[in-house]
Amino acid sequence: MRLIFHGPPGVGKGTQAGRISLAENLSHISSGDLLRTAVDAKTEIGLKAKEYIENGLLVPDELIVNIVADKINSAECDKGFILDGFPRNLSQARVLDSTLEKVERKLDRVFSFTASEEVIITRISGRRLCKSCGAHYHEIFSPPLKENVCDKCDAKLFQRKDDYPETIKVRLKVYKEQTEALIDYYNKKGILIEVDCNGDKKEIQENILTGLRSMSEEKRDLE
Repeated sequence: MRLIFHGPPGVGKGTQAGRISLAENLSHISSGDLLRTAVDAKTEIGLKAKEYIENGLLVPDELIVNIVADKINSAECDKGFILDGFPRNLSQARVLDSTLEKVERKLDRVFSFTASEEVIITRISGRRLCKSCGAHYHEIFSPPLKENVCDKCDAKLFQRKDDYPETIKVRLKVYKEQTEALIDYYNKKGILIEVDCNGDKKEIQENILTGLRSMSEEKRDLE
């Protein structure tokens, strides 16, 4: 299966991509993780992308398309993949289609995740990271035992600049301006499935699994 999990930041697509990739033995490809790795490693792409990421702006196509294309063409993705956070606009979507066509592959489904702005801001702004070991926390959903202190190594926790409420609003505005057109693009292809993400993680996961089961049923009917 070759899938896309599409939606605004903070909607929960990354969490669900991780769960579904394990359940279905698919490679989880997060464009955000790929870029953050490049930023931390201070690669040429990472240094160029850092300014965009910290200001809540989308990283330019030329900085992300090549790194994602290399990943989906690797042996790691032979059994399928879940693209999380890519493509983000029509230009990237068309490049992805072209990349897959060259190796005689195509996307199976695009899951479009939705949630209210209030829910999204609460989820993102509460995130905290450990400066030392990289552990993840959330002020509401998974707080540390001691305020702003890592349970694992006692280091101080911090909030990424792109998780500030004012930056989140910029990110959501950019998403609406540049990314929502993808919904219509994939809907016309007949591969879009909408997923309501205002509920809890278990409910969201079941909605995705229902969509995957419908895929399997369609394949059996065609056979």
